[in-house]
Amino acid sequence: MRDAIKSSDFTISETGALGPPLIGALLRIPWETVRRRMLERLHEQGFDDIDTPHLNVFLYPGPQGERPSELAARMGVSKQALNYLLGELERLGYLERRADPHDRRSRRIALTRRGESAGHAMREAVVELEHEWEARLGRKRFAQLQTLLRELAGHA
Repeated sequence: MRDAIKSSDFTISETGALGPPLIGALLRIPWETVRRRMLERLHEQGFDDIDTPHLNVFLYPGPQGERPSELAARMGVSKQALNYLLGELERLGYLERRADPHDRRSRRIALTRRGESAGHAMREAVVELEHEWEARLGRKRFAQLQTLLRELAGHA
């Protein structure tokens, strides 16, 4: 009887990888460290009801003042998926969806004090990690890394 072919048979070579990591992996791996540190800091400071999917709502530049439809488009998720996350975060006291003062048919996202505090905790965790990476890479090389990433992100 012939063995079944698995999808991993096409994506993993005999050595375990298709070759050295490409740019996507090189960006993803540090991002996973950033995400883990943000969650750890949040949980240490009592925001233990925030989980990984919630982090995406808070990511730069943050949800403050945005319409849910705009935030969904920026995040690359459906409006339904985002509204589910917003509902959870609203129930947990991190944000409110308020009427848009210029368009009563629309809503705008407003962080509560708790939401702002969580955002500050996340930023503190990332700043701390940046200091660690700067110590590891050296000030000049870390500044170069930041400059290159800003250029790629269109914020040069």
